[in-house]
Amino acid sequence: MTSLDGRTAESLRLANDSDTPPEPRPDCPLCPRLVEFRQTNAEKYPDWFNGAVPSFGELDARLLIVGLAPGLQGANRTGVPFMGDYAGDLLYPTLMKFGLARGEHRPERPHALELVDCMISNAVRCVPPANKPTTAEIKECRRFLAARIASLPRLQVILALGRIAHDSVVRTLGLKLKDAPFGHGAVHEVDGLTLIDSYHCSRYNTNTGVLTTEMFENVFGEIAGRLQRR
Repeated sequence: MTSLDGRTAESLRLANDSDTPPEPRPDCPLCPRLVEFRQTNAEKYPDWFNGAVPSFGELDARLLIVGLAPGLQGANRTGVPFMGDYAGDLLYPTLMKFGLARGEHRPERPHALELVDCMISNAVRCVPPANKPTTAEIKECRRFLAARIASLPRLQVILALGRIAHDSVVRTLGLKLKDAPFGHGAVHEVDGLTLIDSYHCSRYNTNTGVLTTEMFENVFGEIAGRLQRR
């Protein structure tokens, strides 16, 4: 197990009681607004996943990627984080380029692609209306993020995609936001773990030039270098 001492280990212990699994059940009842939205979508799209989307990847991964939440017509449809989302069109080819995924990126066949030394999860596991989870929903779901982080025995690097994911990871690790400010390409060392930030690979960010392919790949170059050195 990665050495998580000091406030990181204590925070994970407090955020994750012993009965919390790393993944919520697909029909997780914790957030009434999200439950209602899931049920509405299940009526509209009965062939979609329409549940709390589980993490995707290897249980002995050294890299954990944390996004915001499933997209309505992407991960909420396929049941795999970022698969079918516009953001996945940048994320998955980048993972393949850096040897962190192999196979085919085909949303109609989500499991034609597998991750290598990597896992992808979300700060909030259910699709939120208008892609905007509430503060209470983010806090409620943090127990599963804590459990997932604690469950990865070889974890070395966490990549947070966007400020909300960053803030949730920082709070899960027991830090104050002012001690680990978000910034694209920012690197934070936390009790044996490395937290790296990137702007979210959303359609808005890429279309407006806030995030370019080169910027995104530079972050993964940093991650690949760190994993290679360890």
